[in-house]
Amino acid sequence: MKNILTVICLFVTIQMANAQVFKGKGDTKFQVGANIQEKGTGVIATYDRGIGTNMSFGFTSLYLLGIEEVAGEKPNFDDRFDLRARFSANIADVFGIEKQVDIYPGLNIGIKNFGAHLGARYFITDGFGLYSEIQFPIAHYDNNPVGFEKYNNQFNFSIGASFNL
Repeated sequence: MKNILTVICLFVTIQMANAQVFKGKGDTKFQVGANIQEKGTGVIATYDRGIGTNMSFGFTSLYLLGIEEVAGEKPNFDDRFDLRARFSANIADVFGIEKQVDIYPGLNIGIKNFGAHLGARYFITDGFGLYSEIQFPIAHYDNNPVGFEKYNNQFNFSIGASFNL
């Protein structure tokens, strides 16, 4: 079921990717949504600030709620929580796309791994919109993550609301 949901959401993201809402240096976006990954779901919050014409820098905070016990052990706070710094290239205007959508690939470094993300925002009004994003690790800090180390250290999908501050 999760695979079907992921494919549908990715298709919707690709279909929405036909406009641009990033305004450049000083532009600020805040996103809050649900995070879905293997054996866990949670909440995610993202803050991005424009630092150039097509570049933004920000932070992502993620907390998993629905985690299963591993070998009879319950997860601690640090097993559930992740914090990442991120850099994004806001590329919709490069392709001459309209003004309601922003497409942003990028890199992130966090307390669990070094990874990448790809997302799209669709703004319904000037200040409110929807977003969808995938994140995946490129390099793990532990070569063989096991147990709770796998959480926040794997492919995940997020969907939620985006606010233009």
